Amino acid sequence: MRVPRRLLLGLAVVAVPLLLALLGPLFAGDPGPRAVSFTLGGGHWLGTDFVGRDVWQQVLHGGRTVVLTALAATALAYLVALPVGLAAAVTRARWLEELLMRPLDVLLAVPSLLLILLVASVFSPGAAGLALLVALVNVPDAARIVRAAAAEAAARPAVEALRMQGESWWRVAVGYVGRSALRTLAADAGIRLTGVLYLVSTAAFLGVGVAPDAADWAVMVDRNRTGLFIQPWAVVVPALLIVALTTGTNLLFDAALDKKGRRP
Repeated sequence: MRVPRRLLLGLAVVAVPLLLALLGPLFAGDPGPRAVSFTLGGGHWLGTDFVGRDVWQQVLHGGRTVVLTALAATALAYLVALPVGLAAAVTRARWLEELLMRPLDVLLAVPSLLLILLVASVFSPGAAGLALLVALVNVPDAARIVRAAAAEAAARPAVEALRMQGESWWRVAVGYVGRSALRTLAADAGIRLTGVLYLVSTAAFLGVGVAPDAADWAVMVDRNRTGLFIQPWAVVVPALLIVALTTGTNLLFDAALDKKGRRP
């Protein structure tokens, strides 16, 4: 079978940041002596950062937090949003639907980054806490998408027929309604992961969830931007890796949806 060109392109784009994020710390080695800030050469492939650390070594260490936090936050958001959205779409009890969806509307009215900053001003979340916060602010929107995608399938005569046959809630909600909405949810997952990556990077850029001098791609962009015109690699390389991760993810989801939507 021919592999779609978009799939190959997506794999090529996303492979570089993913491999650096997951395997980079294994090959980074011990930190060497610090040099002069924002210099090029001197045995440093990509120069030095704002405190004289080797930029290449910081890049190897800096992706794991961003990638794992974003993936964990997306998975946690859907872990809550899927059952809530499916239950609201399948149920015939209006009060239950209101009970499930209205509290989420209140949370949806608060800007995501503002809520994260408000919580971070009271507590000091680490990487796990940041993943939970990002997942929390994504649950209302994800649950509404799940409910909207599943509502049309839940209104079909086939669902009523399954109920009359005595099928279980799992068989109706997941086996039929969930599968019918899978294409829409897959598209939303690609977009949502991109948004989560942006939110995690922005929070890290503002110092939430990571130390101010941590080896983190988003923190590198923030801390080294003062030397952008002196030593650009300390900003350009981590920024390009974040862009490649989001772009490659969307290309992969688009390719998967195109392949699924093709008919023989």
